[in-house]
Amino acid sequence: MPKVLLVEDENAIAQTLIYALESEGLTTVWKRLGQDALKELAAGHTDVMILDVGLPDINGFDLCREIRRQSEVPILFLTARHGEIDKVLGLELGGDDYVTKPFSPREIVARIKRMLKRAGSSPFEKKNISVLEVNVEHGTATFHGVALKLTRYELLLLGVLRSQPGRIFSRAVLMDAIWTDALDTDDRTVDTHIKTLRAKLRAVKADSEVIQTHRGLGYSLQLES
Repeated sequence: MPKVLLVEDENAIAQTLIYALESEGLTTVWKRLGQDALKELAAGHTDVMILDVGLPDINGFDLCREIRRQSEVPILFLTARHGEIDKVLGLELGGDDYVTKPFSPREIVARIKRMLKRAGSSPFEKKNISVLEVNVEHGTATFHGVALKLTRYELLLLGVLRSQPGRIFSRAVLMDAIWTDALDTDDRTVDTHIKTLRAKLRAVKADSEVIQTHRGLGYSLQLES
């Protein structure tokens, strides 16, 4: 997941932002001092930065100047200063956005998502791109862009699981939905088809765990990235 570097010396503000960001699935690294933030930037990849202007060891604007000598990481300034000149200065120095205190944590998260989207690091758009597509009507299914060769019942079974990702379907429900016209079938029929489906998915992606077994309950489909 994208990593947010939060540079803020006020504990209450930092904890509020960390909770809001991580609730949305964003990894957050918190630093109180500007010098520690520079070390973090040098040590590894950072996708976006929230930078408080009023830090104990260095002015946030000066820190931004230093950062821009080595990185193009998107920066959101966070400050108690409301003056237009400060906002203009922050943006001219290379900041990408500017929010004044007090602020809404949800607004910060929304702005961070927008910045990630612009930078091409957003995981939120990717959620609409499925690695598994099933079209029962046309008799087709693809996994990671590879066409799957499925029997009629394999296709129907995968279609039911794909219709509600995350839902646990019991064997009885799957039997009623798929094998309505089949005679002499039992619960083991579902298990057999699940086994062959897994084999075909793993032939495309060896470590695939798309179809999950829930002991005593049934099966579910968990989409991979």
